Amino acid sequence: MIRIHTNLFVGNTADCASHTPDLAVIHACKEPCHRKALGYKGNLSSDHPHYLVHEANNHLYLNMVDMEHELAPHFTDPIMLQAMTFIERNITTRPVLVHCNQGWSRSPSIALLYMARKGYIGNQSYTIAGNDFKAIYAPYNPGRGIAAYLNRNWEKLLAF
Repeated sequence: MIRIHTNLFVGNTADCASHTPDLAVIHACKEPCHRKALGYKGNLSSDHPHYLVHEANNHLYLNMVDMEHELAPHFTDPIMLQAMTFIERNITTRPVLVHCNQGWSRSPSIALLYMARKGYIGNQSYTIAGNDFKAIYAPYNPGRGIAAYLNRNWEKLLAF
């Protein structure tokens, strides 16, 4: 778990397993967190009310996977919006951990977007934000799918 800003941390599955109860946690991974929180195996039906996100007790579970192809906005936009809202709601009163399996792609991308939206890093483009963020969080190595999604949807993501 690496602190990237006041009350904002990025980590991996091991950090999730060892978190303290005072943390608000965004679990940016389908496996194991979203599946475990909702108690399903395989794939959840896309008409399930918590197909994309599920919030419970200071935890936000995201049905988010790394893909080689660009993440689809109709799935990823609501996930990112919920993540931004969750961080905003919690960060002033408690530490927020954003984690994914490895801590390289999904969770730091969510933190990068939050930091850019707040103006803590350059936000003129995803490339500028990514370079600024990498200076803060060296392990940042976004998958092709999330990088393509952020690059193509950057202006919209900053605005919502």
